[in-house]
Amino acid sequence: MNKRILSIITAIALTLYAGAATAQQLSLGQISAYLNQLQTAQGGFTQINADGTLSTGQIYIKRPGRIRFEYNAPADSMVLAGGGQLAIFDARSNTGPERYPLNQTPLSIILQDNVDFERADMVTNVTSDGTTTTVTAQDPDNPNYGSIQMVFTANPVELRQWIVTDETGTETTVILNDLVSGGAIRDILFNIQAEIRDRAG
Repeated sequence: MNKRILSIITAIALTLYAGAATAQQLSLGQISAYLNQLQTAQGGFTQINADGTLSTGQIYIKRPGRIRFEYNAPADSMVLAGGGQLAIFDARSNTGPERYPLNQTPLSIILQDNVDFERADMVTNVTSDGTTTTVTAQDPDNPNYGSIQMVFTANPVELRQWIVTDETGTETTVILNDLVSGGAIRDILFNIQAEIRDRAG
């Protein structure tokens, strides 16, 4: 990882965690309760891709089962989850989105209707550095689908970032910033067919 990317990550981390030094380790019950009450949320994100490049954009979450990543230029791509599917829109492609069943991706763990990290074999690791609590989770019935490592702060409990490791071992880090929970988010934002029509037009 080059020095520029490392310095950007460090700056983001310092901004996110400033003033949280007194946080305690969160319990799995507290984290599950936080995610279950998180019905809608939106904000910005910085993504660290597997090749070390950075992408930025806006994220919209509407649980259960819906998430939208709008990538800024030059990427101009999009990732949508809705209707049980995850669709990846590549701005450079003219063949339509790649689609996968959402329940076969690690993102489904935090988007499911009832998150229960106390379920047997769902959480594989929990650590705390006194500032944040990091939880690594997987689908206990299908660990081959990959895992998601989530970083939370306390007082109040907030999701700050995650690292998704897919079935091939590829890691993608998403750092959340200015995530605001609550408020109305239109269902059309998560409609894969509507997005296909918009791009075709």
